[in-house]
Amino acid sequence: MLVEVGLGVVFALGIAFMAFMLIVSWGGVYWIYTTAIASVVCALALLRGRWRPWAATAGLVVTAVAVAVSAAADLPQEPSPVTALALAVLVGSSVRTLPTLPGAAIATGCLAVIVLTWLCGRSSVTVLATLLLAGGLLAGLVLRVFARIAWPS
Repeated sequence: MLVEVGLGVVFALGIAFMAFMLIVSWGGVYWIYTTAIASVVCALALLRGRWRPWAATAGLVVTAVAVAVSAAADLPQEPSPVTALALAVLVGSSVRTLPTLPGAAIATGCLAVIVLTWLCGRSSVTVLATLLLAGGLLAGLVLRVFARIAWPS
């Protein structure tokens, strides 16, 4: 419970900071799109315990669509750092806890989002998103292996 509260605080502060930085740099209403995407994926990450495979799948779909739309409409590049962090939480927890086949599907979806992000543009946002998503995926896999070693079936 306390971890979820801390994660919620990190997400809220990250979204607020990201919105402020977009308002200052891009101006206009560009911040609304990025903030909406980040809010949806962060909410899914906070609710992941109830519908783990569906929350991760929805987060991957929302992020992939956001990446494509931001590239097509000349919006700030997605996934934003906060969206990538929330998606890393979703992917890592899913890979760690789901059975092998659904976990592999979520991991493959994460890799697809990373590739799509690189295809839509190269920037520091792309590098940061890649690092966060790869870190979440790797953390989920490592924790899954350690759980199998510590508590064999």
